[in-house]
This record gives sequence, structure tokens and C-alpha cells, in this order.
Amino acid sequence: MKKLTLSLLAAILMLALCMGGALAQETPDLKDDFYASVNAQWLAETEIPADSVVVDSFSELGDKVSQVLKADFEAMLNGTMPVDESLTDFIELYRMLLDYDTRDALGAEPLKPYMERIESLESLQDYAGQWLDLHADGFSGPFVLSVSADMGDASHNALYLSMPSAFLNAKEYYADENMRTALQGLYGQMAANLLMLAGKTQEEAQQIAADAIAFDELLSAYFPSATAASDFASNYNPRSIEEVDALLAPFDLTGSLQTMMDEVPQTIVVMHPDYVNAFSSLVNEETFPQMRSWLLVRMVCNSAPYLSDAMRTEASAFGRALIGQAEATPKEDSAYTLASMVFGEPIGIYYGKTYFGDEARADVTSMVNAFVSVYRNRLANNEWLSEETREMAIRKLDTMTINVGYPDQAHPHYATLHTVPTSEGGTTLGNIIAFTHSSFEYVLSHFADPVDRSEWPLSAHTVNAMYAPTSNSINFPAAILQAPYYSTEQSISANYGGIGAVIAHEISHAFDPNGSKFDENGSLANWWTQEDLETFSALSQAMVEEFDGLSCDGATVNGLLTVTENVADAGGLSCSLEALKQEEGADLEAFFTNWATIWRSKSTPEYAAMAATMDVHAPSKLRANIQLQNIDEFYTTFGITEGDGMYRAPEDRVSIW
Repeated sequence: MKKLTLSLLAAILMLALCMGGALAQETPDLKDDFYASVNAQWLAETEIPADSVVVDSFSELGDKVSQVLKADFEAMLNGTMPVDESLTDFIELYRMLLDYDTRDALGAEPLKPYMERIESLESLQDYAGQWLDLHADGFSGPFVLSVSADMGDASHNALYLSMPSAFLNAKEYYADENMRTALQGLYGQMAANLLMLAGKTQEEAQQIAADAIAFDELLSAYFPSATAASDFASNYNPRSIEEVDALLAPFDLTGSLQTMMDEVPQTIVVMHPDYVNAFSSLVNEETFPQMRSWLLVRMVCNSAPYLSDAMRTEASAFGRALIGQAEATPKEDSAYTLASMVFGEPIGIYYGKTYFGDEARADVTSMVNAFVSVYRNRLANNEWLSEETREMAIRKLDTMTINVGYPDQAHPHYATLHTVPTSEGGTTLGNIIAFTHSSFEYVLSHFADPVDRSEWPLSAHTVNAMYAPTSNSINFPAAILQAPYYSTEQSISANYGGIGAVIAHEISHAFDPNGSKFDENGSLANWWTQEDLETFSALSQAMVEEFDGLSCDGATVNGLLTVTENVADAGGLSCSLEALKQEEGADLEAFFTNWATIWRSKSTPEYAAMAATMDVHAPSKLRANIQLQNIDEFYTTFGITEGDGMYRAPEDRVSIW
């Protein structure tokens, strides 16, 4: 029955989201499909493991980093390596998460007091008196509070209020009736199974799941689309806290926050104003019985990964079906991931100091500074920007914070987290709830502190890189600074086609359709002349049109959803190429080849369909090929001419930065 259900879901997903995959073909000539030609052997030999949905350069390197760290942590666990002082509480939590015998014996017992707390609620008014404490424990309700730099003035913090997450992951999945029904059926089955594992009868579990899904569907009209969610500026809607308090009645936002904050701010940023305006029609005494079931289902689903293995496995059933993952994540990998999510920064610093080091950090920092210089020169000689806007862009570039490798020290809050071991009555879920509560209270109690612009948004053992607009920072963790992106054993041309393009990509994000709305201090501000802004919008629209409607892996690209990443790819590739051309012995063939290499990827059809709906990145193959078609030197390097599959007429090539 389960296989039949998953097959049906896959068919519905592909019908609704995909244009239909092409049959396998022989490896094309590089002049027709550069990506497929460069990666032909890898694509032919690489298989997607049953517990995965995508294999690419990021995941391969991530697996390598994880194996290295897990070997060290295993040695610390068994006593053959001393426990690093900064990792004491992580190692204890990791030990508890690996102890599936104890977790299985406890079952859902650690969660039951919290379930009883929800089930005992008799009215919305009753819940409104407890919402903040439950929120702090990690069990948020019909709205979610968070603290981050104020996009209007990034020197201080702001309270942000947003909608809860959707059961079906994305608004787009609610639009098609067949898809919505199929997905709700799978989600309901998973929720009911988890509730039965938590002690409910089948009848009780099915009713609770049905009521929860009904409330989720009630909210679905207000879930933001993926495109809307990706537009940072549109999510910035400051309102007085008195106005929001009135709209959220009977929740006493101000009074509740006073129990955790020295002074409640007068303004709160509403990320989804239409939802807040309609709040009383969605959340009221009449709908409360359904909402109570919704709260219970969210609580059980979110807690299950920390309970028995049966509950952990069942809690992933819906997500695995959605992306075509045949098997659940192995026990040991799950334990490592969950523990790492709590202590990410200390783990990253350990990894950086142990496996990266100061010498490599200095080398890559020097490379980043070189790319900043190249970008500065490109801005100074830009032909479509006015002098006024050009000066502001260069000022933003010159004040950009560069983070390479790993931070010097972990955030002080980590020192306050203490894992209570099993011998002292601790449980995995109990520790997670305590950590979550402590973190929430810490953030609120330090709300008035100046924003620490030195904080890293990524841990150093993360294989990724990013630009953070509110801190105007570019971040390159140690884990990504390895082959195929970067290696002292690769030629400088290959490194420029790899990490060089990644570095320049992140710099370009400061000037993409999102990043360009923030000034050098990380605050939302229009620093463009009207004429320049119109030109930039037209160039960005050309990038939208270049990608929009393209088909890859059976899925269709949304050009508007992916425009910021595509603009950054274009700027990164062209900037890195310019930097390489200044080096002696530049090998453009090696440069372009490694560019295609770093984007090699294979995924399940279901994952490709989901990514096309939700991911701000275009499919990897298109990221590799389309951007090359915009670069004149690519044509001369490989002799690409009209009639070749990789050819794009000069007047159709898109160039922004």
C-alpha cells in the first residue's frame, strides 16, 4: 500500500510541476552541452543512495567533512581521544542521541507532559495565557516571533512576526486540488501514525490529524509564495506593537514579552501583513478545537526526531515521499546531524582550527581581497551607472566584512548550554527543549544590545558560502575551501573557475535585486538614482527572461524566483574570469571546465520538481551552461559557433556586472 501511495504521489507531482523528462541520450559534444560533456563520467557512474535525494559537489564534500568529524567524535566518545573542552556538552548530547536503546525504551514518554499541556487547553483564552512559554520551548503557535537585525536600521535588533510553516511545505502545493488531496492524505497518515505511537487510539489519532489538516488548510490562503518569500524588502512591514496587539487578541503580546524583556520595543516587523490583518477570522474560539489539534500534531511531528527510532523514522515519511527519498536517514547520521544543529558554531571552530588553519585562512582571505579589488575596478569603469550611484556601490564594497575559514571564538551563549546526561535524568528531547528555551530567552534578554556584526551566519564545517545583506558580509566557511572548489594541488585557473567564481558570486549578491536594496551599513535604503534603478531593473528582467520556462530534469524554471542567484552567478563568473586573465599563464579551458565541474548534480525527479517550486537557485546544469553562454571568451576558447547547442547570439547575451 505504501509503495502504491508513493508512486501515485510521484505521478501527481510530476504531472503538476514538470514538463516531462527527456529520454537518456548519448553524451553530447561539449559544443552542444558543455555541462554534460565535462561531467559525463561522473554522471554515468554516480548513483543516488537510497537515503538521499541529491548528490552533487556540495553533498560529496559535506559527506567527507562529516566522516572526518564523526571519526574524531567517536574517538572522544570511546576515550581514545581527549574531549575538546569546547565540545563537552555536544559530545554528551551526541552520546544520548546515539543511545537508541534508551530512546526506544522511553518511547514518547518525554513528550507526554507537553502533549497533556496542549490537550488540557479548554479555550483560546486559555492558550493565550501560555503561548509564550510554549513558544520558548520550541512549540510555536499561530504566529512565530524571532529577533534579527532591523532591516530598516541594521545597527540594532527588531522583533519579527511571521506565519507558521505550512504542513505541505509550500503554498504552491495547495493550489492544485489533486496534489493537495494526495499530500494531505500522506501527511495525515504520518501524523496519525505518530499520534498512535504516542499513545492515541487509531480513531483518536485520525480525528486529531483530520482536524489539524483542516486548520492548516484554513491558513493556506495566506501562506507566502516562494517568489514572495524570496523578496526580502516586501517582508519588511514595521507596525506599532499596540496595533499588532489589537489584531492578535486575545494574545497579549506586550504583556507576555514583558516577562522576558527589560523593555518591549514599540515596533514589530510584520512579515505577512495580510495574515495578521485576517488573524481574528482565522484564530478564534470557533476554530480553536481544530487549532488545538494542529498544535498537537506540530508538537508531535517536530519532537519525533528526538524520541524513539520508530517515531524518528515515521516523522520523515511525508518529507521523504515529497522528494523521492526511498529510505530514512541512518540512525547514526541522524544523531550526528541533530546534535550538530545545536552546537554548530563550536563544532565549526574545532573543524576550522584542526583541519583548515591560519595559513590557509590567510591565503584565501588574500584571494578574496583580490576579487574585491577586481570588482571595485569593474564598478569604477561601469558604463551604465551614474557617478553618484557608482560611488555608493564602491562604498558598499569597501565596507563589506570578509569572513574566511572560521570565527575566532564561539558566541558566549554556548557557554550557558549544559547537557543533562541520562544518569541525571536527562532525555534527548528534554535537553533540546531546555536548549531552545534558553536560547529564546537569551535572545530576548539581549534584545537591546547592539547588533554584533562579527557573528557568522554559517558554521565553519558547512559546505556553503553566503552574503548577508543586513551585515553586508561575505562568508566562506572552511569546509567549502577544498577541491573541487579550491586546492593548492589545482591550477590557479581551476581554482578561479571554482572558489573564485563562488567568492565573486557572493560579492555580486550585494548588488543583486535583493542585495541592491541594502546600503553599506546593511539597512534598507535606496542609494540608486531613478535612471540607474530603471536600467538595473531592465537588466535583471533580461536575466529573468533568459531562464524563465527552461526545462531541466523534467522541471520548469521560474525565472523570477531564481533571478537573484542567476544575477550573482553571472557577476561571479565574469568577475572571476577577469581576475584570472590578469594572472600569468591563465588557462581559460581549465577555468571553464572547473566551473562546470562544481555544478555536477544528480537528483530524484520528485526533488527536482520540488526545487523548481521552492528553490531560489536554478537547476545546476542550467547554472553551468546558461551563464557560459553569456561569456564571449567561452565561445573563442572552445570554438562555439552558430548552430552549436551552446551558442547564443551576441545580442541575446545577458551581462549586468
